[in-house]
Amino acid sequence: MNNGVFIREGIVREDALSRELSAEACPRADITRREWLERAAGLICLSPLAAVHGRGAMHALLGPSLVTQAQPAFKFSIEEETFLDEVEKACSLFFWEQANPYTGLVKDRSQADGPDARGTASIASTGFGLTALCIADQRGYLQAAKVRSRVRDALHFLWKGMRHEHGFYYHWVNMHNGGRVAESEVSSIDTALLLCGVLTCRQHFEDQEIRSLAGEIYERVDWPWMLNGGRTLSHGWKPETGFLKSRWDTYNELMMIYLLGLGSSTHPLPPETWDAWARPLFEYEGIRFIGANAPLFVHHYSQAWFDFRDKRDRYADYFENSVRATRVHRMFCIQMQKQFPYFGEDLWGITASDSAHGYVAWGGPPPMGPLDGTLVPSAAGGSLPFLPSESVHTLRVMKERFGKRAWKRYGFVDAFNPQTGWYDPDVIGIDLGITLLMAENTRSQFVWNTFMKNEEVRRGMARAGFHPTSRPVP
Repeated sequence: MNNGVFIREGIVREDALSRELSAEACPRADITRREWLERAAGLICLSPLAAVHGRGAMHALLGPSLVTQAQPAFKFSIEEETFLDEVEKACSLFFWEQANPYTGLVKDRSQADGPDARGTASIASTGFGLTALCIADQRGYLQAAKVRSRVRDALHFLWKGMRHEHGFYYHWVNMHNGGRVAESEVSSIDTALLLCGVLTCRQHFEDQEIRSLAGEIYERVDWPWMLNGGRTLSHGWKPETGFLKSRWDTYNELMMIYLLGLGSSTHPLPPETWDAWARPLFEYEGIRFIGANAPLFVHHYSQAWFDFRDKRDRYADYFENSVRATRVHRMFCIQMQKQFPYFGEDLWGITASDSAHGYVAWGGPPPMGPLDGTLVPSAAGGSLPFLPSESVHTLRVMKERFGKRAWKRYGFVDAFNPQTGWYDPDVIGIDLGITLLMAENTRSQFVWNTFMKNEEVRRGMARAGFHPTSRPVP
């Protein structure tokens, strides 16, 4: 199948969206992940095939083919385990060193070699950071008493020290005082990422204060407010202009927002909101999956906490769906070897990241962004549960071949281009975070097992209609 030619619900056509998104991918060097997604959401609405589906048709197309048997715990070799432990320690160090010890807020980014003077935190990075502290405590990377104190202080600050609107937090904040930065929005997705970290801490630490604070922070969120009278959630709200026009209405990392909202006992979302967002069908080289005109990370983020293994709703088995999407992405990268000689079975992976020309939301298929041969370690890192052998292999190859330039104090730099010799001087919190969480999930299922103990999480999945795909053997 040629690049740019896609099948959507059985229709073969030249995908105009891929051309538009390629042109729109990075109009300026400082574009953020969220700004790009808001723009992409508007473009997706131009295609009725991408936005409309019937329940019966979707089930018929995806139904039995996406049902999998129980997923066994993947067994890495001793060498792979040692390598992943090194990765996890390095990522954990970022979330310890690059957080304010009093507020617990974690920097959005830092120099890869160590601390710098930048002070902008993101609540998404903080959500990953709270989960990272659970992992570091479980693995013994940090002193248990210090970790528990840091978590307790962070939750205190989130409960009483941070400005919020109906329980939702601002995307970018000052790491030292929690103040809003750069007129950022009150963000629904970034608040969800934060809450996932909060709820992981609630279950991991046997500490009544931590558990009480975590519950209060979660229960304060007024999910119906973010609907703003619609059937799908808004991307966010600004005091100057009100609700953002973009909505979470098409498959991407949105599943966590709806499931957290459905599980609330204080301000729940209506159950029909789970059915309100579209699940576009893609096909590449004979592999069919639910996807999006978006980078690979959209298949990662919700699944870092929510355990979709051996479960499905009326539409799909989302874990198996991400396996398929990841396999397709790897094939797409391998097929670009003629254009970018370093790409291949050993080296693959592109997702939203830094580039030599600024932050870019790129990937494929279909190809999006000004692809230039840049490799993004978190693409393989976030894919570890879905293609464990292939993902750990490419990460090891990256370190072995390019380690002196691509591996620093906090692990892999955010991105690098071996063809041009560009190596990012920075790391980004959310990219280190997804690598850390997915490595731990693949090794031990720790984050999944801990997070899924929350009654509200299980209730949200039940209200969305999830049920087992297989029965345990007696």
